[in-house]
Amino acid sequence: MENKFEGYRQILEKFEAEKRLRSIPPDRTEGGRIDLSSNDYLGLDSIATELYNDFWAQNGASMSSSASRLLASKQSEHSALEKLLEELYGKPALLFNSGYHANTGTISALNIPGTIFLTDKLIHASIIDGLSMCKAECARWKHNDLSHLRRLLQKHEKSSERMIVVAESIYSMDGDIVPLEGLIELKREFPSMILYLDEAHAFGVRGEHGLGMAEEFDLISEVDLLIGTFGKACHSSGAFVIASPLIRSYLINTARSFIFSTAIPPANASWTRYMIEKIYKMTGERQKLNEISKDFRNFISEITGTANPSQSQIVPLLVGDAEKALKIARDLDKEGIDALAIRRPTVPPGGERIRFSLNASLSADELNKIKKAIRKVLLKNENQFS
Repeated sequence: MENKFEGYRQILEKFEAEKRLRSIPPDRTEGGRIDLSSNDYLGLDSIATELYNDFWAQNGASMSSSASRLLASKQSEHSALEKLLEELYGKPALLFNSGYHANTGTISALNIPGTIFLTDKLIHASIIDGLSMCKAECARWKHNDLSHLRRLLQKHEKSSERMIVVAESIYSMDGDIVPLEGLIELKREFPSMILYLDEAHAFGVRGEHGLGMAEEFDLISEVDLLIGTFGKACHSSGAFVIASPLIRSYLINTARSFIFSTAIPPANASWTRYMIEKIYKMTGERQKLNEISKDFRNFISEITGTANPSQSQIVPLLVGDAEKALKIARDLDKEGIDALAIRRPTVPPGGERIRFSLNASLSADELNKIKKAIRKVLLKNENQFS
């Protein structure tokens, strides 16, 4: 009878042979280590105890909603968080349990007859899964290539009632930035275009108040659907969609990941509101993160001899081979640096890399230690990256 599981074993063995078998890493928070693998971009984990003590001293919200938003009796904390987001963005907000839930639920709900999705080639897996779930008509445009997107818009304009253009504001693997102003120009040129922007890696980090690239470009009002997450720079969990009153009501009634998920705990919603009020004012931390990111990008370009694609706090070291990437990550681990190897299917074959996620709490001494360790490891693994 064990043969019925053999197919799964064979798949895992194939993953192992290709050097892409994954496992959950152990806790790596012991003193002295530098974390460059998580998305704590504002470095809030370094002051977490202080924040927690202040929060819990004034808050006694429940740890469970015990039902979906459509059934739960506990709504005040969720509503307060959505109200805050609406005040900040100038449009209604709707909470989801995670960025994955927000994207899969929203994308699949938006697919009604007459719709085509035009997606950047490097969009996140959660968006791809949402498109797959609803069997959407979809065409992909070359990454950040607005000329290619324009040709697709022209091709499908007459045959589609609505063309939903999907992009990320900061791409999670290369760290590069969407040409948002160009997208808005296309939206004005093509009246049936709807702009869907995933700000997961920009929320808290970019813009004067941390509202993302749409705020940085002063284009919030031009983005039809804006998705943000609380589990990265905001030091919490959950996600949100900013949209018109019509679309918010539509999602409440059609987004299955919203309808059929137990709502985030009231305490979680209260904590997130507390954190947003904190990060709204963290202009200095955002400025510092921008400065150290620019310096680190220049450093990686210098040691590799190639231009780095990053324009943000996410900085890749391209390696191009899974086994080599794993070895570099292990060697960095020995130096006290947590920077994990990224392999397929997260990136395509040949795109294997070390992904450095910088944060605003890094000191000058820590940055020097990081650079020294990278130089040492790459010298040891000479010619191991492309």
